Amino acid sequence: MAEVLRAEDILKKHDNPSNVENVKTPRKKVKKQKKKNKNEDNSSESEDDANFVQMRGRIVSGRKWKSQKKRASSIINSPGLRLSFERKQKLREELKRVKELSRLIEQDRLQAKLDKKRRREENLKRAEENQKKNEIVQVIKSSAKIKRMRKTQLRHIEKRDVTDVK
Repeated sequence: MAEVLRAEDILKKHDNPSNVENVKTPRKKVKKQKKKNKNEDNSSESEDDANFVQMRGRIVSGRKWKSQKKRASSIINSPGLRLSFERKQKLREELKRVKELSRLIEQDRLQAKLDKKRRREENLKRAEENQKKNEIVQVIKSSAKIKRMRKTQLRHIEKRDVTDVK
């Protein structure tokens, strides 16, 4: 029967190459660089390892320069610069002044809009009055005349109150 393996056992086998038994791992082809001095290369690798922060677990990707990330909750925020009371008062007054100016500008804009609307209504009313004054009115007293008219003529007939017209 096959032996049951735990994850820790498998990792230990991979860490220690002498214990590897029938485990095939895919390996990347890496170009070998020519070494000039063995002493120089060994010393640089040990310096690199010492400079990097220790990660949790094995470095699988081979990127030793990647440091362990800090959680947002562990970051300490320093308090901002505190303003003096006088400075705060000046800022408040400035804010009040700016708000007042913006309110006045908004009022002026609304007032101009209302004035424009009122002028337009007055112009339309005046134009309608002028149209009524310029109309040619012909009073039709007999209904028989209306009955004799064609459809096109009947379309042009409009009823008016002639008591106002002089």
